[in-house]
Amino acid sequence: MVFAPDTEVALRTVVALINSAANGEEHLATIDALDRFLQAEGFSGARTRDAAELASVHKLRSQLAGLWTMEEDAAVETVNRLLREANALPQLIKHDEWDWHLHATTREAPLADRMGTEAAMALVDVIRSKEMDRMLVCAAEDCDAVVLDLSRNRSKRYCDTGNCANRAHVAAYRARKAAS
Repeated sequence: MVFAPDTEVALRTVVALINSAANGEEHLATIDALDRFLQAEGFSGARTRDAAELASVHKLRSQLAGLWTMEEDAAVETVNRLLREANALPQLIKHDEWDWHLHATTREAPLADRMGTEAAMALVDVIRSKEMDRMLVCAAEDCDAVVLDLSRNRSKRYCDTGNCANRAHVAAYRARKAAS
């Protein structure tokens, strides 16, 4: 394990959120799609379930996607802004099936604020640990999805959105066979 379990969960949710718009595809086009995403990611709390909430999540997704490839100083500025704008106040919380873990907003805060704060708090751990090199873009030439490399040997290079790794390995195999 590289980070605390709740940090890893939050980071995986950030990856899923960013990749919901990877490769020109929009997987959060509707409120129902956002509902399914939040359910799959185990995200709870207050919801307005309206177009403004969906738009705010899309805006957050864009901010996080930009943050994924930023240099450390710019990432720190973005993380601090996300925390400041949400009036983040770290506190221990226990809810649903989760034991004590850190939240920095209330369950009643707007969805995008809660999501942004969870992402920012996880990214604080990444930045403080000097592990931003684990935040990658898929190595497949035709893919712009992001990758979170939590492997021990730092070997993950392809996203989980499709078959990028499989396609790359097959292409390399065929190239080796053609060369011999």
